[in-house]
Amino acid sequence: MDRISLYWRNATAEAIGDKHGVTERELQEIAPKIKQLYQEQLNDRKAGKLRYRDLPNDSDMVDAVHREVEHFRDKCDVLVVLGIGGRALGNIALQSALNPYTYNLQSDRTRPGPQLFVLDNVDPDQIKAVVDNISPKLKKTVINVISKSGETAETASQFILFRDLLEKKLGKKYKEHILATTDPSGGTLREIATKEGYRTLDVPEGVGGRFTVLSAVGLFSAGMCGIDTDALLEGAAAMDKRLKEPDLLKNPAALIAAISYILDRKGKHISVMMPYSTSLYYLGDWFRQLWAESLGKQVDLKGKDVSAGQTPIKALGTTDQHSQVQLYREGPNDKLITFLEVERFSQKLAIPESMKDVQTLRYLAGSNFQTLINSEKLGTEYALLESKRPTMTVLFPTISPQTVGQFLYLYEVAVSFMGGLYNINTYDQPAVQLGKDATYALMGKDGYADLAKKIEPVAKRDKKYLV
Repeated sequence: MDRISLYWRNATAEAIGDKHGVTERELQEIAPKIKQLYQEQLNDRKAGKLRYRDLPNDSDMVDAVHREVEHFRDKCDVLVVLGIGGRALGNIALQSALNPYTYNLQSDRTRPGPQLFVLDNVDPDQIKAVVDNISPKLKKTVINVISKSGETAETASQFILFRDLLEKKLGKKYKEHILATTDPSGGTLREIATKEGYRTLDVPEGVGGRFTVLSAVGLFSAGMCGIDTDALLEGAAAMDKRLKEPDLLKNPAALIAAISYILDRKGKHISVMMPYSTSLYYLGDWFRQLWAESLGKQVDLKGKDVSAGQTPIKALGTTDQHSQVQLYREGPNDKLITFLEVERFSQKLAIPESMKDVQTLRYLAGSNFQTLINSEKLGTEYALLESKRPTMTVLFPTISPQTVGQFLYLYEVAVSFMGGLYNINTYDQPAVQLGKDATYALMGKDGYADLAKKIEPVAKRDKKYLV
């Protein structure tokens, strides 16, 4: 199996100096804490408190996903996934990484699965465009609604719309076109699914949304669209074995956390993920939620105000060499940039020699796009190094289910180490709730009238400030 690897020299003091890089002494000082966290995670895992770490070897979950894929595959030309945050971003990341860029444009005969639409917003124009597109195909459309509770406003509203659409078109058979991925034992969506007779998959207990990509939440759509989910989990399991290493310098997840934490304390409060591959771009979206929601906490476990967390940013090489790297090199030195590099693309794609007589373009003649994009990455890495900007690189030998599975699991464990270094609760998201409650209040949900009154002054725009 190809193995991804972490190259971190260009984040060290050896490469960019003590002020902006990680020193050997700093790594030595943090190593005992990493060993402590390693042992704590080991104990928590044995006690069932780190459920996400057991997903790659959950045979019951895998069997359930395979069963539903087999049930729906031949009946489905269009798959619509309804979810928000971690219930959607993992689906999008897997699809974009492991299926062709033009997947949805391929004919039904050549595409390895149904057209896939992941609706992770309540933008009415977006939703209506999808409705209009799939309406002629409703007899072979499957809706996968993903919600632990079933009460989240975004997913609930989407579900009501698409359920109504199916029922009007298909009558009583509409329920055969819905798969609910939800809490195994309770909640509104589970109650509806049981009452109306939908097929179901479980949102794993004890696993927050941003950690569910390697569960039924992310694997069903992947399996439906022809992605080898067994290989994906095989990659994650292989990474799990690599991370059973308490030595900081031999554990890539611990290293990512240690370097990020040390540099955060040196003012690198922004973490940029910059894939040099369009296929890997949406791993950056997935990373942003994982890093932001896990680490952005006001208080630590002792109740002390710490306002922890790096701000995660995504960029795309080579596109953002021309839109962001100017800032990264000459703006505030407050960023750690992590490149994702692909050593062997599935296509090299030759650059024709037809312009070799044009002197200024001669250097491109006879080369290929794989060489060009990796040269662009190396050039950017060098330029940032010259400006004393810390960088790391995650090297993908190839883009495959195994390497993507390794990457996802690597960063899930890295964020656990990072949360331990901050001494925060990595797995909750208390600041999200007030926005949800405010939405309930504004939409007239029972029990939120007092909050609605508090929001009224904000809703009234002072014309003095309207230009």
